[in-house]
Amino acid sequence: MADGRSLCFRTELLDVLRDVKTRVQDQLGIVDFPLPQFILVGKQSVGKSRLIEALAGETFNFISGTLGSRRPTVLEFRNMVEKGSHWFVRDRATGHWKEHTVDAVMKVVGDAHEELGENVSLEPIYVRIQSDVCVDMQIVDLPGFREYAKDRRNQELNSKIDELVAGFMRDVRNVIICVEQCGDAATMSTLNKCRKVDHNFCRTVLVRTKLDKYYSDLTGNNVNQWIRGHGDLPGHLIKFALTLPFWEDGQKPLKPFLQLRDEWSARDTEEMRERGLYPQHMRSVGFDHFAAFMGRKVERMFAGSISSVLNKLNDLRATLGQKEQHLCAEYDQIDPHEVLSTVRQCGNSFATALQHVMDGIPKLKAGRVTLQQELVDFHEHHQASQHFTLLPTDSFGCLEEYINCLQQELNVGAWDAKVNGGAQFRRLIAEVEIFLRFSEIGAEITTKDVIQARGVSMMSLTWKDVVMKLLSNEAHLPLQRRVQYAGERIRWFFQCQKEIVLDFMCSLEEDDLGATMYSALLPKHARVLRQNVLLKHLIFETYDRACDRQLKQFMECFEHMLTSTFANPWVFLKGTTSLSEGCGPVLSESFDVMKEQIPREMQSRSGVESSLCNMLLGIPSEAHRIDEAADMVQMLVCKMYRFIRSQVCDQVELFAESFFKLPMLRRLAEDMSLIVLPETAAEQIAAHRHRLAEDVAQVRQDRGEVEACLRRLQEFKCRCDSQQLQKAGA
Repeated sequence: MADGRSLCFRTELLDVLRDVKTRVQDQLGIVDFPLPQFILVGKQSVGKSRLIEALAGETFNFISGTLGSRRPTVLEFRNMVEKGSHWFVRDRATGHWKEHTVDAVMKVVGDAHEELGENVSLEPIYVRIQSDVCVDMQIVDLPGFREYAKDRRNQELNSKIDELVAGFMRDVRNVIICVEQCGDAATMSTLNKCRKVDHNFCRTVLVRTKLDKYYSDLTGNNVNQWIRGHGDLPGHLIKFALTLPFWEDGQKPLKPFLQLRDEWSARDTEEMRERGLYPQHMRSVGFDHFAAFMGRKVERMFAGSISSVLNKLNDLRATLGQKEQHLCAEYDQIDPHEVLSTVRQCGNSFATALQHVMDGIPKLKAGRVTLQQELVDFHEHHQASQHFTLLPTDSFGCLEEYINCLQQELNVGAWDAKVNGGAQFRRLIAEVEIFLRFSEIGAEITTKDVIQARGVSMMSLTWKDVVMKLLSNEAHLPLQRRVQYAGERIRWFFQCQKEIVLDFMCSLEEDDLGATMYSALLPKHARVLRQNVLLKHLIFETYDRACDRQLKQFMECFEHMLTSTFANPWVFLKGTTSLSEGCGPVLSESFDVMKEQIPREMQSRSGVESSLCNMLLGIPSEAHRIDEAADMVQMLVCKMYRFIRSQVCDQVELFAESFFKLPMLRRLAEDMSLIVLPETAAEQIAAHRHRLAEDVAQVRQDRGEVEACLRRLQEFKCRCDSQQLQKAGA
């Protein structure tokens, strides 16, 4: 009677858990489910397949070709009341079970192995057998270990199989059924593999097959030592010795398979009893004892997994609930009447997040690059550009030479550090300034050029006019093209920050500290942008237009400065005011001191200008000294260009900050508030809302499935707990 109640409990337990697992796996597509399982490992030809047949209660033959099995086969045995057996295969495309004849199942399984060729796969083939004679359990049949390989390709296949099986053995949820032939325990190679992953054999069950071949070697003197492994097997290792039905190849069994299985189990027990095996060891002999153990083990394992399954289902319910909440929020946000307001709000949050990224976010990993990778990406993007130069001087034959110079000779700070945001912008400015300082006059100024530039006019031309003309013709455009490089580099930097900013917004959803430091709208709007391609496209498009506008403004300001500079370089080259020691900074100055200081400060600016004027006055005007004059003009032009280049380089950071970065950060929110929806937006929004509605319905259906599974499992658990309390009270 007790055995009947135990069997009913076990059957109901397995039915509940398997029903839950099937509904979750088949309908929700979740494969990783915390249910324990048995895995079958062993060498080829040790009796693994016959052991599976004994558990199934009938014979079959998985045809796996000349190379044997190359993927896991998950066998689910379900003991049913009705007579006869039914075979099912789980469709790998749809995940649904479909009933087949035994021969068709063998064909499907064989094809699944053969399609792999000389490779292996972790993707299993699922087979279910329902009958009144099988053991109620699930087992994973793994490819057998192979000791022999005739060539290199077979050796590679053997290594792949070893790696595949080892992965299953390392999973602590798996109970390992290790199949070995009866023999010397010290030479059991598969058991040694089990020892490496399960050092104390806590989840290993040893099954020694072909016991009948060892009958003649066992006597009353050695049978008890042999069953324990002669000291080579730990006492706590669960172990069985048994004989499985067998017959000659090519012939059919003389008796029904079940009858042979039971007869051999009874004979094993009788033979070992006659040889004097102690009664306490008899429970480890014969298939019947093994099957009974497996039934009890399955019950304990599954009963112990109820809490894990409940936790998994509760987590799944919470995840689906959160997903439903997000989908519903997005559905409301892209209402046709509210979508324009939504995209502008998201754009405003995006502009705010850009400021935070430029301030520097220590934990933000997205988009971090070294200076080398940044330059390589920039050059690849602008390979076809002709309106600016990609290398600072012709002395660099390629980008790699320029990068080596930056890294090894000029020692640019943080060149090998992966950074983003404000830190990347600071490094960019340093590289751009170096790029500009390499600038040189476009062509060598010859004596002919100096003579040609002097010419004649209504008024007499001075050497000062000649110098200004040569500077304007030979130096203005090269410097302007390099300034264009600076602008393009800054624009490229900002364009690369789009995804970084969005990743930062998304990261705040899981960052508790960030949630207190930044607006709660940032992660909320990030989800909308991640899920809505149209809104993301509108915001990114507006952002790119802002980058283009700031590049244009940056270049216009710089071009105006260069035009005025080369129009009258003498004024531009007045030096900055320098303070002598006698007129150092003081907290306050009297009116008389200030009057005395002003002339000195103004005179201190003229150092460079005076030097250049002295050189200019030294140029001879006599016709017979034209060669000497041309050389002096060339020297003066080059010197003036170096001064102009230095002044421009000194100002590049100021221009980048004033006419690109700051306006970009300050005006971006305004740009986002002026976003206008395109004419095609209505159709796209309607289609997206329709997809969202379908997603919401599917999530609600999935959540209903999970809640139904939870109710059934909780009811079963409560009933079991109640029965245990009643037994304890009795």
